[in-house]
Order: sequence, then C-alpha cells, then structure tokens
Amino acid sequence: MAKQRQVRIEQKSALAQMQALETRSNEELERETKMKAAALAILGARAAERYDAAAAREYFRRAVAASRPQERMQLRRMADASLALAERRPDDLKAAVERLGQQAPSSRQLFLLRVMGLLAPSQGAPRSHKVRAFAIVIALVLGLLLIGFGLVKLIALPLGGAGTGTSLIFGFVLIIAILAVLALVGRRRQAKALAARTPGGPPPAAKAKKK
Repeated sequence: MAKQRQVRIEQKSALAQMQALETRSNEELERETKMKAAALAILGARAAERYDAAAAREYFRRAVAASRPQERMQLRRMADASLALAERRPDDLKAAVERLGQQAPSSRQLFLLRVMGLLAPSQGAPRSHKVRAFAIVIALVLGLLLIGFGLVKLIALPLGGAGTGTSLIFGFVLIIAILAVLALVGRRRQAKALAARTPGGPPPAAKAKKK
C-alpha cells in the first residue's frame, strides 16, 4: 500500500510539473533542465497536435529516458495517445486516452480525425493510402466545382442565365468564398477552445483537439 501511494504521489507530481510548464514557449521548454521529462512530454504533445509523428515520437523517447521509473508508465501512455493523434488513428486514440484515465474524445472528434486520416495520411502511411487520399481530394474538388457551377446557374436563371465558362469561373469564386468563411469560423472556434483550456486539464494531444 505504501508503494502504491508513493507511485500515485510521483504521478501527481509529474502532472503538476506539466501544468506549470504548459504556458511556456517551445524554446523555453527545450532549455528546461529541472523538469526536463515534463518539458519534453509537452513538446511531444505539441508536435502531435501538428501531426508531426516523427518529432512527437522523438520527444517522448527523450522524456521517458529523462524521467524517473515511477513516471515512465504514465509518459508511455501519453506517448501512445499523442502518436495515435499524430498518425490519425482514432480507435487507438480513444483506447489510449481511456488508459490515461481521461474522458475519451467525442464521436464527432473521432470522425473528424478519421476523415483527416483519409484526406491527409501520415508520412508513414502505406503508398496505397496516399494514392487513395489523392483520388478523394480530386473527387472533392470536382464535386465542389460542380456544386458552385450549379449554384451560379441557378442564381443566374432569373437574370437570363449564364454561359458555361462564366458559370465555372463564378462557381469557383463562390466556392472559394464559402471555404474562406468556414475556415474563419473554424479558426475562431479553435481560438476559443484554446483560450478555454484549463491548466489542470488533460494534455492537449490526449484531448484530440476540440476543433
């Protein structure tokens, strides 16, 4: 029992260290020496948020090497969650987050991660997955152009209609405008989510990015 209490205290101490370091910049974390393992784990989580699996794996490797034995299991679990996010593996992410004792990502978040995995596979994904992603992107672009073309044709009907070339050009501009508005709304939601992130919450990567 005494050993179990000691392990829990060590884990709480490590988490407290990470909470204290979360507001620091990447450069400051790289220079950290007193709480090196926690700093490297945060850098690994941030790399996972950028979907840089190679960098995240290397940061967590260094974090485990710099940690105390009592902290290594927790760091490895954090690494599993972060790498699952970086490599767009929603099922593995859900299981890894649950092993951390945290609330699993919502079905919507996992769905978005799965879609991202289809459209932008990780660097280590098989070639067939990358070819499939390219084909899907081409199909989406053509589909959006057809939608824009149809909308312009429909809008122009009361004005006497529009030619094919004109409809294609204005349809393209219309789709770009719609995507720009959606991107702006998404960035505002992302900024709001980041501002609402509490220091005592789970690591950013383990939350699968509420976007």
